[in-house]
Amino acid sequence: MRISFTFGADARGTQGKGASRRLRHTGKVPAILYGAHKDAQALVLDQQNLLTMIADERFYSSIVRLKIGDTTQEAIVKDVQMHPARNVVVHVDLQRVMENEAIRIRLPIHFKGESISPGVKTEGGVVSHMQSDVEVTCLPKDLPEFLELDLSGMHLNETKFLADVPLPTGVAIPELAHRNAPVVSIHAPRAEEPEPVAVVAAAPVEGAAPAAAGAAPVAGAPGAPAAVGDAKKGEEKKDTAPAKKEGGKK
Repeated sequence: MRISFTFGADARGTQGKGASRRLRHTGKVPAILYGAHKDAQALVLDQQNLLTMIADERFYSSIVRLKIGDTTQEAIVKDVQMHPARNVVVHVDLQRVMENEAIRIRLPIHFKGESISPGVKTEGGVVSHMQSDVEVTCLPKDLPEFLELDLSGMHLNETKFLADVPLPTGVAIPELAHRNAPVVSIHAPRAEEPEPVAVVAAAPVEGAAPAAAGAAPVAGAPGAPAAVGDAKKGEEKKDTAPAKKEGGKK
């Protein structure tokens, strides 16, 4: 059984939100240890020591050894809750590990050969990672540190799936029982969108003053309707003209 981290833990007597808050104020982190057909056990971990370990990728994909008083217990990290605004661990979930019982744990996928693949080097493609880790099942003795996927032979518009990830002996991917999800692909780069072209307004006629907003069109201007006042003047002239007298002079 490969052990990557060993750290101390203290048994925690009092529980609840208030007790957990007081622990965090003293630089401690509340944790819970469960599994292996035993009762769950509340623990206390050191904040600074924990922050150092969680920065390492292997902390999440390895078996750790807890020293609790005079006893030791192997476990895997199931969850690390972080504060939403500060670099502070809020809570840790740990699961006991037994040598003869399979464990479920997420392992990182390491990609190699991207830059020398034909799809990137000679065909101008770019690599897209759809998954960076995957859950596996295995006995503790068969647990690898990571999974590795070789992309050196990939061409443009090719995709590798979960079934293409090489697995060590004794390791299985449960997700393959119901779907073979894509993991990585090489595709053509997206074409850049053309920049928007500004619409240039028509130049005004030289010497013409710009019309005020809402102003009526100038009479006589090209395209302007005939002036209403001129039509009315013509009608008035007709009405005021002297009428011809019927018959000759007397």
